[in-house]
Amino acid sequence: MARIKVLPHAELCPQGAEFEAPPGKSICDALLENHVDIEHACEKSCACTTCHVVLRQGFESLDAAEDKEEDLLDKAWGLEATSRLSCQAKVGGADLTIEIPKYTINYEREGGGKK
Repeated sequence: MARIKVLPHAELCPQGAEFEAPPGKSICDALLENHVDIEHACEKSCACTTCHVVLRQGFESLDAAEDKEEDLLDKAWGLEATSRLSCQAKVGGADLTIEIPKYTINYEREGGGKK
């Protein structure tokens, strides 16, 4: 089991969070199962960037991102060298420290789909 530390996020987990997750579980599923309600507008199908996270520790323990994820990450708000889509990144054997960016690009959530 890997230990996952989530840095404080004003809306999703103001105090931060720490929990364990088994290898092979997506970071998104691990977050959701531990009451960190990260957005996942495409229902974890690698079709948006709302579940974007930045790995502050443990990035090198993850499998490399596939091309589709890399293409989507180019559109993510606050992209960094250690950014991943949490629906695609699977927990490995190493502990992770995760930062959830302050903003997402979610047109529907921001009221863009309403007239």
